[in-house]
Amino acid sequence: MTTSIWYTKPELQAINALGKNNLGQNLGIEFTEAGPDFLVATMPVDHRTKQPFGLLHGGANVALAETLGSVASLFVVNQELFIGVGVEINANHIKAVLSGKVKGICTPLNISGKNHVWDIKIYNDADELSCVSRFTCTIVPKSKFF
Repeated sequence: MTTSIWYTKPELQAINALGKNNLGQNLGIEFTEAGPDFLVATMPVDHRTKQPFGLLHGGANVALAETLGSVASLFVVNQELFIGVGVEINANHIKAVLSGKVKGICTPLNISGKNHVWDIKIYNDADELSCVSRFTCTIVPKSKFF
């Protein structure tokens, strides 16, 4: 049995509410599963997420990955006191995606201290790896921004 990493248990309805009226909603990102040590979200491959040649835009992959990692960091810390701010992301685009949905799975590489490092793997509808990303999020006092 895997031990939970969450400070606050991520509930899908609450997570998806975070994406309203911002980039997540505009790209159609939807969180679909929250396990003891992972989050899963999907994103459509459509007019909102394709580049001019009809392929899933690499930047849309990165937006999905950063959304997953940022939300994961939020639920690992005390949300009353802290937020996560992305400081670095990379992505290797492995396989082109033309249609359907992609599914991102986010798991921790390191969630101790001030820097969280997340591994995000993105798959096409055939469960083929299409992108792999690593995202670093720095945890800062919420009072610094609000």
